[in-house]
Amino acid sequence: MNIRAKTNVIGWSFIAISVVMICAFYFYPMIQALIMSFQSGTGTNLSFTGFDNYKRLISDATFITALKNTFIYLIIQVPIMIILAMFISVLLNDKNLKLKGFFRTAIFLPAVTSLVAYSVIFKYLFGPDGLINTMLLKLHLISAPIEWITDPFWAKITIIIAITWRWTGYNMIFYLSALQNIDSSIYEAARIDGASAFRQFTSITVPLLKPIILFTSITSTIGTLQLFDEVMNITKGGPGNATMTLSQYIYNLSFKYTPDFGYAATVSYGIVILIVIFSILQFKLAGDKNG
Repeated sequence: MNIRAKTNVIGWSFIAISVVMICAFYFYPMIQALIMSFQSGTGTNLSFTGFDNYKRLISDATFITALKNTFIYLIIQVPIMIILAMFISVLLNDKNLKLKGFFRTAIFLPAVTSLVAYSVIFKYLFGPDGLINTMLLKLHLISAPIEWITDPFWAKITIIIAITWRWTGYNMIFYLSALQNIDSSIYEAARIDGASAFRQFTSITVPLLKPIILFTSITSTIGTLQLFDEVMNITKGGPGNATMTLSQYIYNLSFKYTPDFGYAATVSYGIVILIVIFSILQFKLAGDKNG
């Protein structure tokens, strides 16, 4: 065996275990879920039904409700979070700002808190006698407590506030790291030419952050389409499925209702299809040649 062949063998031996593990615990379950999406039955008693599960999606009222709710979170929350994260990162990138380390840590901290723990805290904060209603009443901004959890409209607002609070700091880190790689001489030249702070932001900052904006938009879209923990722990999908998401519906199909793993797998691949569609659209809208 020559040196080159020996080197290849050694190299493959290092990654072989990882490849086997990835295939066993990532690709195999994906393929099995795809096969299962063409089956139907109670529990593990599944039989092949072709495209019946996919046809069922079209007329499934609960699925359509969960899809609408997920789209509402996606359309409203993701743009707000992206803009807010970008705005905060620009403020924290100011060289004259003091205690930058403290502010960066404080804003990023929600991203590392337990999903269940913070969801439960939000449930109590936005309860009928919670801190939010108490403050609003004392400030005379409302005359009666808002039903943040039990009203369909306000329950959606609570979920949007919760996920925005948690993930804004996470996205801020990406923008902040990208801003620190922008040459300061570009801004100095713009200031000399008389460009205002807003003009610098729209003409320099935003275009140079375009790859990061695309990345955070796609990851945030994927995360929102898979939203589960907040809804499950704050509202449990209620009232009357008003806040139910696709991921919670999959959970209900698998463990809460009469187990139908085949149809649950079909809904799962519905999310996969949506992720692919939205990712392609975002690449095209961003003008990415590789999209």
